[in-house]
Amino acid sequence: MTAHAPAITPRPDQVDALTRGLRLPLPAVESTHLEIIAESLSRAFHDVQTSHPAQVASGSEAEVTALLEARLNAMCEQDPLWRQLVLCAVRGKESVSFNGSHIEKRPDLSLYLSSRARNFPLIVEAKILDTATAKTIVLYCDKGLRRFLVGEYAWATQEAFMVAYVRDGSSIAGRLTPLLTHDMAQPTPNYAVQTLPEAITATGDLALSRHARGFTYIHQAPPLHSPGVMTIWHLWLQ
Repeated sequence: MTAHAPAITPRPDQVDALTRGLRLPLPAVESTHLEIIAESLSRAFHDVQTSHPAQVASGSEAEVTALLEARLNAMCEQDPLWRQLVLCAVRGKESVSFNGSHIEKRPDLSLYLSSRARNFPLIVEAKILDTATAKTIVLYCDKGLRRFLVGEYAWATQEAFMVAYVRDGSSIAGRLTPLLTHDMAQPTPNYAVQTLPEAITATGDLALSRHARGFTYIHQAPPLHSPGVMTIWHLWLQ
């Protein structure tokens, strides 16, 4: 007899528990605050790179992210500006998908903001980029970016971060923008691009792209059921 996987069904009770008293999507985080967060992520990464060069150069995604989590939390004790924005960073925090059908999603980093409801941290998904080991831009998009567009991650918010640990010299303009440009021209695009990456030159290789999202809220009636456009902050760390 062939075994069948259990059916995946929505869990409205889970969504209700998370969203009670809230109207989604939550108000957008101010762009100036997100720029500070991007700058702080970059600084924390370079601190880790200085203290643990071998792990950053050749370690797994989980190893690098664990070191980054520890550094970000140390900054909560040491950096007054960071502490004003971020309460703590948590790696692999289990989270619920947009309709509750999955309750064990694990984004790489969850940043708990001082100004936001605790159930909805700022999500940071990280990917290694290294074409020599098949860590490609397609993987970055399919196993990273797309998770925000289908309601797996950050479905209640209007922004999230994609961080790349770059080992092959890739840049946003050289790798990500061409792939998204090509995707926009396809009959059935994968990434629902609304605007291509727009560079923010103040903090290394940082850019914003905007995407439509392919799901609706199950606890809000039309027209309030739409999550609206998602802004992805791409931070590529060399």
